[in-house]
Amino acid sequence: MKIEFWSDIVCPYCGLMDHRLHRALDRFAYGDQVQVIHRSFQLHPDLPRSGVTQRKLIEMAGAPTSTVNQVLRPIERAAKAEGLTPYHAVERTLGPTDLAHELLAYAADEGRGNEIWTAMFRAHFGQARELWTADEVLGFAAEVGLDRAEAAEALRSRRYRARVNADQREAQRLGARGAPFLVFDGRVAVPGAIGTDDLLKVITKVWDESHPTPQPLPLVTGVGTDGVCTPDGCA
Repeated sequence: MKIEFWSDIVCPYCGLMDHRLHRALDRFAYGDQVQVIHRSFQLHPDLPRSGVTQRKLIEMAGAPTSTVNQVLRPIERAAKAEGLTPYHAVERTLGPTDLAHELLAYAADEGRGNEIWTAMFRAHFGQARELWTADEVLGFAAEVGLDRAEAAEALRSRRYRARVNADQREAQRLGARGAPFLVFDGRVAVPGAIGTDDLLKVITKVWDESHPTPQPLPLVTGVGTDGVCTPDGCA
């Protein structure tokens, strides 16, 4: 089974869903047979490299200041209740995540995609880390054990830019208007964050539909048979 997970590292619902996905798969009987593929969805590509505060971004978007208490603080409380703490959805800076996503694509090619996505979510929301410039991204890369020189070459050459952009176009083609956006076996999509229990229900339903339990065949009746042998003998 394949789960494709479109997200952005500055999306607080995405970081929460990454945590919930880990928890759901830990509880799923066939979790070791589920392949999770992270894909990129940039929410604020036009922000300055210097970054802006979350409160400033709310102002720039023309959203009400009540967004902090009505949307972001509840996300922080939910994260804390689920063991994900600290989780800074308000007191942080946001910036363009193109370079971060290109590093994540490089990490995926190194076989460490899922691990590094989770680490980056924790760096940003757990430590309020800024990951907008090449130096910031490469500093993170070195901390998580990626080869800094190879990562620097990947960012310098921009060889992953096309993949990152293609991820976003594919999500939009599938109907995504934002993140998180999860697709299960290419058949069912969940647009937005849902709870761990509901996520497990979706995973189980899709798994069961593609792995039906074998049923006994209908038996022909009304005809004579010579008999049958069983472990207990023949009759």
